[in-house]
Amino acid sequence: CSTGIPFDGGLRCLCWKILLNYLPLEKALWSSFLKKQRDLYSQFLKEMIIQPGIAKANLGVSREDVTLEDHPLNPNPDSRWNTYFKDNEVLLQIDKDVRRLYPDMAFFQRPTDYPCLLILDPQNEFETLRKRVEQTTLKSQTVARNRSGVTNVSSPLKTTPNSLSEYEVLPNGCEAHWEVVERILFIYAKLNPGIAYVQGMNEIVGPLYYTFATDPNSEWKEHAEADTFFCFTNLMAEIRDNFIKSLDDSQCGITYKMEKVYSTLKEKDVELYLKLQEQNIKPQFFAFRWLTLLLSQEFLLPDVIRIWDSLFADDKRFDFLLLVCCAMLTLIRDQLLEGDFTLNMRLLQDYPISDVHLILKKAKELQDSK
Repeated sequence: CSTGIPFDGGLRCLCWKILLNYLPLEKALWSSFLKKQRDLYSQFLKEMIIQPGIAKANLGVSREDVTLEDHPLNPNPDSRWNTYFKDNEVLLQIDKDVRRLYPDMAFFQRPTDYPCLLILDPQNEFETLRKRVEQTTLKSQTVARNRSGVTNVSSPLKTTPNSLSEYEVLPNGCEAHWEVVERILFIYAKLNPGIAYVQGMNEIVGPLYYTFATDPNSEWKEHAEADTFFCFTNLMAEIRDNFIKSLDDSQCGITYKMEKVYSTLKEKDVELYLKLQEQNIKPQFFAFRWLTLLLSQEFLLPDVIRIWDSLFADDKRFDFLLLVCCAMLTLIRDQLLEGDFTLNMRLLQDYPISDVHLILKKAKELQDSK
């Protein structure tokens, strides 16, 4: 797998599910295991998405979350309304991020072949997350919480060019791929309140979902949402410390990993290391994004997917990522050695080499030269 998995026959999708510890190694267990997991995911949908906005009034049922003891103004922090409003803050942030996933590709804006029938059931007209966002945006200011926990309150009147109105609205019963990603992230945030949702997680779930939702095997493709959710959860279990600010300076945190990129570089190319030190180019300036998002922002999606073949296959779990970052630095060493601070920062924040095979080959050489 580390040398690149062929896409044919859905091989990559299958390998990733094994490498991310989702599928058991015993092939005979696959079908019963998958059925159990996919049923569990349906349960999550019923409890966390259908339940809060349960049914439309036209069914003669008023919203289940409007009761006397649970009025919207009830100050009790455990009230269902309070939870609903809190969830909306998280949902608005997720919504903003997933709508602009890979803007250079049409894929995420296109309708999925397998819309979630549980939610889009015309009989029940359940409230979709998109509807919930549209209603909430009208009522509130948009609250954005970035990685450092700073809250930016922006008025909904100052809409960004990517505002809701720019996207063509899909007909009833259809949903776009980005809406599926939104659901996955929302359920993850609900089930993991300790970390909830942090900007950047959308960039981790995007390539996983894209890979599973384009699986040539339709039996697997149909369940891309549930399978992506569990693979994403497993992957986050391994890299979530990068997203938790309070752990930044611990041994498992992101600062330690960024320093490790520099200490590895010092070992492999001391001249380049000293140059970056002399210009006071700290690894935070570029390696933070490289490491936290597993390089998903530095390359085009097909290349990200190829890099992830190697990362997921790494038995030391992402040690290889540090070597890939080092390889990226050494491959542009001549430009970095000649450049001044401004030029070098531009190079590192908008990485120039697009041939990922060259980068992976170099990373492998660094690994073998240990």
